[in-house]
Amino acid sequence: MKKFIPTVIILLSFPILLIAHDGHGSSFLSGLSHPILGLDHLLAMLSVGILSAQMGKKAMWAVPAVFVGVMLFGGLMGIGSEGIPFIEPVIALSVIALGIAIAFEEKLPLMVTIAFVGFFGFNHGFAHGMEMPQLAHATQYSIGFILGTTIIHLIGAAIGYFATKTEKNSKVLQFIGAFIAGMGLHILIG
Repeated sequence: MKKFIPTVIILLSFPILLIAHDGHGSSFLSGLSHPILGLDHLLAMLSVGILSAQMGKKAMWAVPAVFVGVMLFGGLMGIGSEGIPFIEPVIALSVIALGIAIAFEEKLPLMVTIAFVGFFGFNHGFAHGMEMPQLAHATQYSIGFILGTTIIHLIGAAIGYFATKTEKNSKVLQFIGAFIAGMGLHILIG
């Protein structure tokens, strides 16, 4: 814990470190590690997994699957594109909105959640699609990125699943959601 607090303080001091879209390698391993190293992506992916577990039943697999599928579609749409306005703020807003959804534990209808998660997934994917022509091994990178994203969703779902089993742990999820939303706000205004 003593090492965790200084690390968080350093990250909060340098918001650019929290954003993953500033260049990277092009290998499978680069794609696999990219969602972990970009805090905006890591928080969004964990949040999607946690939120899906909070919702339970069909949402446990449907919400992450929609995110990954629409992210892939967004990536394809972003290839060769000059971009869409405000993509980075939308990505930061995705972190805020997902954190708030976790913190309040309000179970929105599955289709509403899927629509929001799909919108956020599209934007995350589009941002990476714009970078693809610059990569020497875009296919390898993409496969690694999708696998990394899926793994983080699974970790988030496991956290959410076990945390929803007791009321005490449910309160921890509310704190985690608030923390994630706060980090998203910092990314947005940083």
